[in-house]
Amino acid sequence: MDEQNLIFGMRAVIEAINAGKEVEKILLQKGLSNELYNQLRQALRGQTIPIQFVPPEKLKRITDKNHQGVVAYLTEITYYETEELLSRVFEKGKIPLILILDRITDVRNFGAVARSAECAGVDFIIIPARGAAQINGDAIKTSAGALHRLPVCREDNLKNTIEYLKESGLQIVACHEKTDKTIYDADLKKPTVIIMGSEENGISGEYLKRSDIQVKIPMPGTIASLNVSVATGIILFEAVKQRL
Repeated sequence: MDEQNLIFGMRAVIEAINAGKEVEKILLQKGLSNELYNQLRQALRGQTIPIQFVPPEKLKRITDKNHQGVVAYLTEITYYETEELLSRVFEKGKIPLILILDRITDVRNFGAVARSAECAGVDFIIIPARGAAQINGDAIKTSAGALHRLPVCREDNLKNTIEYLKESGLQIVACHEKTDKTIYDADLKKPTVIIMGSEENGISGEYLKRSDIQVKIPMPGTIASLNVSVATGIILFEAVKQRL
């Protein structure tokens, strides 16, 4: 990440948080305990900023300046609230099409997914506050700029977010290979949330339990496995086809 997106030092990071700067993640040195550290923890209360506790050697590799045990990365996009964006979609009279990405950590995969989502007219993407790809310059470049156009929400509790979306009248469609129904069995003309999982771990069981329908992409070939960005494009454009 560019130096201009990196801030370090307790006071600098506290001031950035209090000023409402968009922070992608914070690295904190393990074992810190002092007044400034307590002030930082206070500033972080109620925030959804991912925090990693790391050994001092990791911070030293990032910067050899006086970091005081904390390094923060500023994000290159603005994060939105799910409730606010959903209200806007309904106000426009649109049938919502929303994408949830569960633990997709590869930056380029994430960028490619965002590119397909923007082309397919997805209203917004939702990611977890922890365990998601860092939205940096590589992600934005791979998205062909889509991440500057397509809103992203970062949620601390995806289970609660999914419940909220269901209560708001949206169907939850989980796309993975271990199910019988195909994407062609789903009615994607309805207000829809599509969940895609990571290639390593798939979709969390907690989210599968909350889905209304689980579907797969039929694959007659022998490998029977698609890159997540390709799979996402296929189901999104099935939704486009149905809605045309």
